[in-house]
Amino acid sequence: MQTTAESIRPTTAANPIALSLVVPVFNEEESVGPLIDRISAAMSGYAEPWELILVDDGSTDATLANARLAVGNDGLTLRVVELQRNFGQTAAMQAGIDTAAGRLIATMDGDLQNDPKDIPAMVAELERRQLDLLVGWRKNRQDGLFLRKIPSWCANYLIGRITGVKLHDYGCSLKIYRASIIKQVKLMGEMHRFIPAWVANVVPSSRIGEMVVTHHARQHGTSKYGISRTFRVILDLLSVMFFMRYKARPGHFFGSLGLGLGALAALIFVYLAFDKFVMGDDIGTRPLLMVGVVLLLSSVQMITTGILSEMIARTYYRDDASPNYVVREIFDRNHLDV
Repeated sequence: MQTTAESIRPTTAANPIALSLVVPVFNEEESVGPLIDRISAAMSGYAEPWELILVDDGSTDATLANARLAVGNDGLTLRVVELQRNFGQTAAMQAGIDTAAGRLIATMDGDLQNDPKDIPAMVAELERRQLDLLVGWRKNRQDGLFLRKIPSWCANYLIGRITGVKLHDYGCSLKIYRASIIKQVKLMGEMHRFIPAWVANVVPSSRIGEMVVTHHARQHGTSKYGISRTFRVILDLLSVMFFMRYKARPGHFFGSLGLGLGALAALIFVYLAFDKFVMGDDIGTRPLLMVGVVLLLSSVQMITTGILSEMIARTYYRDDASPNYVVREIFDRNHLDV
């Protein structure tokens, strides 16, 4: 049975859930049981109602089965969202956010490296500072220096410079959001690394903050990421820069390039015209003439591409509300007697 986000949202008029914890998991069969226990222990003193949403992103091991074992635990409101296949961490996170019923939403990794004990303190800090997003900062990060830390430092610096949102740790999955804000943001591709930048398109960056959190070394399994992700981050960063600056006016981006190329072509043609009609030189076989023609054609192409992109932006993206994942089934307490 295929399920969409519209059919999995709670429909009760008065929703008592104050905080939803969203945890995407993929092939974490050894970690998911201890993860649930740690979250339950960390949230045992939390005064308001909360829920835990585990999103199984098409795991091929016993992750889903182990997660379903905890659905009936006393004192735990747990929903396990099973995606039809592996859609990636961003889509899994989006599925959990769409499913969440809480006024606040917390996200974290499922590999036991984030510490759920930080969540109550982060919620209190977000409320105290009246923020819409509070990002965890793994100040004492327990990862390898060359394969994880150095690429992360470089990426954080570049993201901060380009997006204007100054944070020490963009890659930390431990974050607290106001649900009304994060549900205005549609996560696609591998854009979970740039969530603060996307949120900055919805609210002022002054309402985005960070807080030092605990970070543990991985205990089970292997990391799903390596040095190769650096190249994906660079490509995604270019996309983020384009959407942040030109999402509502893509024609300005392509039009500026087109006008620049056209101006350069015009300078070349003026020079060649002077060389032919004033100096009397033959320009028919000059490579510069071919360069000018190519630049002129490129200019026309860029300008027309800008016009087409404006048309697309005003039609397709305005009406597109389809989710980027497919849910097969959700397991909660109602399934225990089936």
